[in-house]
Amino acid sequence: MASNRPAQSTSFAPNDTQAIGFASRIDEGPWEEWNPTEESLRPVRGRHRVTKQRGGGFARSSTVLGVGVMAAVGAGGMATAQTGKPPVSISLPDVSSVTDSAKALIGEDTGTPKGSATALSTAGVTTDAAAAGTKDAGEALRARIIQQAESQQDQVTTAAAQAAEAAAAKQAAADAAKAQDDAKAKAAADKQQAEEEAKKKAEAAKLAELATQYSLPTSSYTLTSRFGDAGSMWSSGYHTGLDFAAPTGTLIKAIHSGTITSAGWAGSYGYRTILTLDDGTELWFCHQSSISVSVGQKVSTGDVIGRVGATGNVTGPHLHLEVHPNGGSAIDPMAWLQSKGLNP
Repeated sequence: MASNRPAQSTSFAPNDTQAIGFASRIDEGPWEEWNPTEESLRPVRGRHRVTKQRGGGFARSSTVLGVGVMAAVGAGGMATAQTGKPPVSISLPDVSSVTDSAKALIGEDTGTPKGSATALSTAGVTTDAAAAGTKDAGEALRARIIQQAESQQDQVTTAAAQAAEAAAAKQAAADAAKAQDDAKAKAAADKQQAEEEAKKKAEAAKLAELATQYSLPTSSYTLTSRFGDAGSMWSSGYHTGLDFAAPTGTLIKAIHSGTITSAGWAGSYGYRTILTLDDGTELWFCHQSSISVSVGQKVSTGDVIGRVGATGNVTGPHLHLEVHPNGGSAIDPMAWLQSKGLNP
């Protein structure tokens, strides 16, 4: 088994503390020379091993550790030989050079920095100046916030004003359109009303003119049976004319100008006279007591053509008037007389 070479002898003085870097007590000792071997330096595995003190031993583990380190160094770098790594060189700057550099940067008497007129920190600023600067910064920030708030408020106000103007313009346009539509509707209604009034006036004028051309068949009468009245007295089951009840002998006049196309006895109608107008309408005058005209005779409005009587199928004296357009079926005499401007 290889053995370590003998370590160089090193003597330790009990009170030489400056050389080894730690304090020792005078009452410790005595000391003996320690030569480490491979067995003593081999790491212990599996369990802890307590080293017995030699010859009274060391009082503290720190002392043993310091002596071992120094012995290893004195043995010629045995730890370096075991690891195989080159030693690392560590150098420290000279204290005097550091002191000279510091003096170059800082004045020796006043401590004022040299070579620069600008302060590196706010250490030289007074409390009042710092407070004033903080206040100015706060006021600036407050003014900026107020300005932004006012700007935003102005934008909101402007947008609201624009929206209100747009709404007002839209409402004005709607009102104008509605007013225009109302004006058109009123104009149309007024026009229609004017046309209706004009039509009524024209109709009234026409009827007034016709009234000068047409006249009622008799006077001093009372309307009794009307067109369409139902009853067993009439062969058709309903009344086909308009009855003017009047005393016997009351004059019967021509309603309009025309030609006498029939005059004589007509069964249940009694004595009947038929006046045919120029448009082909036939007017039947029935139940006469006497006839004053003859067939083919031309008559004018208001001419006497006979007298009221009670001949034929009657219950009393009256004039039974029937209207037959173009000689066809009978229509309501009341409506026809009204269309000619006459109101029985």
